[in-house]
Order: sequence, then structure tokens, then C-alpha cells
Amino acid sequence: MATVLVPLAQGVEELEAVTVVDLLRRAGIEVVTAGLDTAPVKGSRGTVLLPDTTLDQALAREYDMLVLPGGQPGATHLEQDTRILALAGKMARDKRFTAAICAAPRVLARAGVLEGKRATSFPGTLDPAQWPNVRLENSAVVTDGRVITSRGPGTAMDFALELIALLAGKEKRDQVEAGLQR
Repeated sequence: MATVLVPLAQGVEELEAVTVVDLLRRAGIEVVTAGLDTAPVKGSRGTVLLPDTTLDQALAREYDMLVLPGGQPGATHLEQDTRILALAGKMARDKRFTAAICAAPRVLARAGVLEGKRATSFPGTLDPAQWPNVRLENSAVVTDGRVITSRGPGTAMDFALELIALLAGKEKRDQVEAGLQR
């Protein structure tokens, strides 16, 4: 079974975090949510989320994929956390999946993961002048090798379904989507 780590920072976009966790779990993928510390996580819209564990505890094991939800100030907190930056870089070097949505692709850029890659993000998050080697696209979801990025809350379901396809195959993706009655 594939394993996925979803770090949750204060100010996370709830729709992105919960959609990804929910759909991946529907696909039978093991998802671990991890707070940056021991406190419950208050999302950008005031919803309180209770992570499964802390990031320090979660880092004691390996994962097939790292998924970074966006939102503000959540994505900024992820970007400022040296553990997240180190993990994103290590996951990329180990040829594992790294994924980010909304403002969180900037975390992947800061970690060097987007260098020479195609990517998307919430408009204005990735400044081409600051990240000249990132090939920005306006698509809802962009997959370039083992790096997956998406634009924002409105694309969270498509993003999660793409992650399922990559981890569990197209048939499982289609099965999960059929159950959603889209």
C-alpha cells in the first residue's frame, strides 16, 4: 500500500487538505497528517483540524509521496520550516513523489524541486523573475515526472484524483471518482 504524508500548518486551506486526505483514503492509500507542532491546526477559514501526529514523529518513517496543501498563512509556514524543505528535497532526490497545491508549490520551488520542471500554482505565487527555471502553466493540475502541482481550492478534487492515479492506477482513480457522482 502506498503511503502519503500531508503536513498541516496553521492557516492551511481546509478544502485542499481535507479533499486530498479524504480521496486518497477512499482509494485505500495510507495517509498520515502531521502538524508542525503538537497544537490542533486552525485552517485559513477557522476550521480546526486534528493531525494524526506531529511532523517530528512522522519523519521517523519513509513515504511514497509528500503532499503540501496551500492556503495562507499555511503555505508560508511550510516554506519557513526547514524540516519541510529538507524533506521535499530528499523526496525528490530519492525519486519519490512531491505534490503541492495553491500557494504550496512555492515550497517545492524553494526546496529546488521545481528546477527545470513544468508547474502551476495559485496565480502570483510563483514569480517568473524569482523562479526563471520553473516553466509555469495555467492548467488545473500539472504533472512533470514525479512532481505534481495544482492551482487552488477549486482544483483540489482533480489534484487528488491525479495523485490516486499515480499511486494506485487509473482503474482505482476511476472507481473513486465514480463514487463521488461528479
